[in-house]
Amino acid sequence: MNRVAVLGATGYVGGRLVPQLLDAGGDVRCIVRRPERAGGFGWGEQVEVVRGDVGDRDSLEQGFAGIDAVYYLVHAMGHSDRFAETDRRGAANTAAAAQAAGVRRIVYLGGLGADDPAALSPHLASRHEVGRVLAGGAVPVTELRAAVIIGSGSASFEMLRHLVDRLPAMTCPRWVTLTRCQPIAIGDVLHYLVAAPQIETLAGRITEVGGADVVTYRDMMDCYARAAGLRPRVILPVPVLTPRLSSHWVRLVTPLPYGLARPLVESLINDVVVSPKRDIRRFVDHEPLGLDEALTRALQRVQDLDVQTAWTGSSPEQSVAEPMPQDPSWAGGTVLSDERAVPTGASPEALFATVSGVGGDRGWYVAQPLWALRGALDSLAGGVGMRRGRRHPDDLRVGDALDYFRVEAVDPPRLLRLRAEMRLPGVAFLEWHIATENGRRTLHQLARMYPRGVLGRLYWWALYPIHSAIFRLLAKRLVRAAEARPG
Repeated sequence: MNRVAVLGATGYVGGRLVPQLLDAGGDVRCIVRRPERAGGFGWGEQVEVVRGDVGDRDSLEQGFAGIDAVYYLVHAMGHSDRFAETDRRGAANTAAAAQAAGVRRIVYLGGLGADDPAALSPHLASRHEVGRVLAGGAVPVTELRAAVIIGSGSASFEMLRHLVDRLPAMTCPRWVTLTRCQPIAIGDVLHYLVAAPQIETLAGRITEVGGADVVTYRDMMDCYARAAGLRPRVILPVPVLTPRLSSHWVRLVTPLPYGLARPLVESLINDVVVSPKRDIRRFVDHEPLGLDEALTRALQRVQDLDVQTAWTGSSPEQSVAEPMPQDPSWAGGTVLSDERAVPTGASPEALFATVSGVGGDRGWYVAQPLWALRGALDSLAGGVGMRRGRRHPDDLRVGDALDYFRVEAVDPPRLLRLRAEMRLPGVAFLEWHIATENGRRTLHQLARMYPRGVLGRLYWWALYPIHSAIFRLLAKRLVRAAEARPG
């Protein structure tokens, strides 16, 4: 099965699977909601990219034409309170479209856990339901069930990393010391995914994938501390912390928003261990890494700034009814804006490198405590906050998270546009455009908001004195930093 399509190609697992499929000699088609996002990956020009959405069966039928196998790697968790319904509908559309297009196999990455849905968390129950819906069609499905995936940038790894890095002592629910888990390295997951459609005996079969070690979640924290060179953490199990309360705690300490933290934490109450009867190693000759080695490799990737994909790269679908910054002013609705233009002798490359390096550990050049305060308030209100940071300190691609923004457009060395994802009574963008006239450069900075109702207008004008001062200084300091860059 050389012609494969990947749904979720720009997500955490999909973005890493595509180059592995290419290395294995596959002819790869990536079906994505926003084709421009694929261009930011190193493999973007080696694959066929088509627009498609699991919510739109017709787009899937067109995308599956001529395809042998489809990888289903999409998940609505963290983007919607009704993720189970969204995932159910997406799986049904995929199964029907695959049958209509003559696809020979669907490969689905799901979650470990008992077969009884009543015994599972809502997240794991939904993962199993998606597998059943996909298998309800005529196309044979190979379902790979995994527990915690250990890899630089994965949601589970980042939750573990931030908890252990930041807290020398912590109280945890009692089940953290009791629940058993079989974490697996992302590299091992990719190996099994590449092999799955080539093995006929895996057609129509549920298999389970796990690493070499079965541990408790407390054991995982101890292993991480050793790998990171930290002292053993003091962990006090208490009976009163519910998954809901624990999710709020995770939201305060880690970059994960509540909508993602809660289903993950709720799933920690379930044992997720590979069953010998379903162990994929019965069919694929590959020995997975142990937990210590998996954590060491993930940490090394983080330290080397070699994070290929991250959980933050997954973003909710934007409604087609929402305004976009390229819309003309007469397109309808109120547009509130703050525009700055600063002339400079810096090169376009220096200007763009400076602008595209904002945020993360480098900060925002002006009034950093105010940016942090806005992020903290957003986090308390259930938003994404500032702790997502950046995938890489210098490199940006469309779809990347950047503190409480998301990269909307990148066109080096001319344009960078960020879309605000903090909780707002409206839709907001922050954009930089570099123009050259008569050999002289100008940095144009534009903050634009499309307010929603009276509250949106009150929000803009109440904060305008502060925003005006910050944006004025931000444009000037970005230019000054660009002019100071060597070369």
